[in-house]
Amino acid sequence: MATGLLRRCISRVPPSPAAKLLLSRSHSSDPGVQQSESTKNLKNFQIYRWNPDDSGKPELRNYEIDLRECGPMVLDALIKIKNEIDPTLTFRRSCREGICGSCAMNIDGCNGLACLTKIPSESSSTTMITPLPHMYVIKDLVVDMTNFYNQYKSIEPWLKRKSPAPAKEILQSKKDRSKLDGMYECILCACCSTSCPSYWWNPESYLGPAALLHANRWIMDSRDEYTQERLDAVNDEFKLYRCHTILNCARACPKGLNPGKQIQNIKSLQS
Repeated sequence: MATGLLRRCISRVPPSPAAKLLLSRSHSSDPGVQQSESTKNLKNFQIYRWNPDDSGKPELRNYEIDLRECGPMVLDALIKIKNEIDPTLTFRRSCREGICGSCAMNIDGCNGLACLTKIPSESSSTTMITPLPHMYVIKDLVVDMTNFYNQYKSIEPWLKRKSPAPAKEILQSKKDRSKLDGMYECILCACCSTSCPSYWWNPESYLGPAALLHANRWIMDSRDEYTQERLDAVNDEFKLYRCHTILNCARACPKGLNPGKQIQNIKSLQS
């Protein structure tokens, strides 16, 4: 109120140097006008870097960013680093919604999706980001998924019928449909398979949690007519029985699925 009266009085008379000084002081005392410089919230990231075109060895490179100018997720930090600090940083990303599975990586020792993993709030600690473990690295955080996809392809993840195709869609009861819950949601990010010690030791022969989860998804589908053939195809000492129910897969899955449970179901169905 006093500030408003002072402004009206000053507006009626020619401004003098003293009046200008008084006006500037009144402005500086206004709430909301006076701004104090906010302190930065710096966070350090150690990111695995390796370029096959260079002769150098892989290294962990440090990057520091201000969390006040960054989104809350690890993917936000990676994008900020790539856009503003180091454009050579290479990683996969697409949907940013935990649907595509592209940004799977190891964050502080745990596999997960960068778009769903929050940046740790402790700014004093360093967050380490490395590629998915025990996978061939193409560049930086990008791994070769060829073997993983070939294993998925080997279980023939599509509907197979012996009877003639019906004129309309194949109906399924709600009870039969519910049997697919906990399996169809898999996004093939490979977080589960690359967290499994058995998969680390036998990546060429053991199908891994993700592929076996999808195998069980089609085994349990009431519309599929190749149930026994699918069971026979995975009934192998290495393809199936390398699973020792460690359940790292369930802990690593960003969608909250339990591949170990589905593998146990396949074992129980083997005659």
